[in-house]
Amino acid sequence: MSTLLKAQSLVRTLPLTVPVTLVRDISLEIQHGEFVAIMGPSGSGKSSLLYLLGLLDIPTTGQLWLDGQDTSGFNEDTLADLRLAKLGFVFQFHFLLAEFTALENVMLPMRKLARLSATDMQKRAEKLLDDLGMADQEHKKPDQLSGGQRQRVAIARAMANDPLIILADEPTGNLDSVSSANVKEILRDLASQQGKTIITVTHDPVFAKAADRRIGLVDGRLDPNWVHPNAQS
Repeated sequence: MSTLLKAQSLVRTLPLTVPVTLVRDISLEIQHGEFVAIMGPSGSGKSSLLYLLGLLDIPTTGQLWLDGQDTSGFNEDTLADLRLAKLGFVFQFHFLLAEFTALENVMLPMRKLARLSATDMQKRAEKLLDDLGMADQEHKKPDQLSGGQRQRVAIARAMANDPLIILADEPTGNLDSVSSANVKEILRDLASQQGKTIITVTHDPVFAKAADRRIGLVDGRLDPNWVHPNAQS
């Protein structure tokens, strides 16, 4: 495997009256097709690190390379274009637009990127939903779907523009155990079968076991010795 994402000495400090540092001098590399789980106690900076890796936030200091491209100094428009073309996001709360059907929600990133014709956008959205077992739900709106179904639509939306990396922030945190296991298998298959790179923040040690690598984070720093208190041997 080759390096897809490289972080060098990332620091994120909030410029408050008393500055608060969320991420402290983090350097790491993530490979093509790797499934990585970021774990750590509450308040350890997991989501803050994920937002830096996903170009949703800008480091106070440090550098980040995406697919060989140094993103340092890029303006917000360029970062937004990179996110749209190369990254997909799944969050604990699905953030589907209530007024649109599942199919329309999946098509939204494609419409924004504008690389495909309207017909091809619809065909791709239909296939993504079909691949996730949602073909018979594509014309339903989010409030007509279960939590697990909504999260599958959110994963299909994250895949809409065929991203290099899918970043997921507690993607199973709002789901029951059955739906959680389903989402875990979907993400695992995206990495192992489709070669997608998956970076996920999770508090669930069972979910994290599906990953190729687990990264511990404590007080904003990498901690290779951190073990979840509920982890099973």
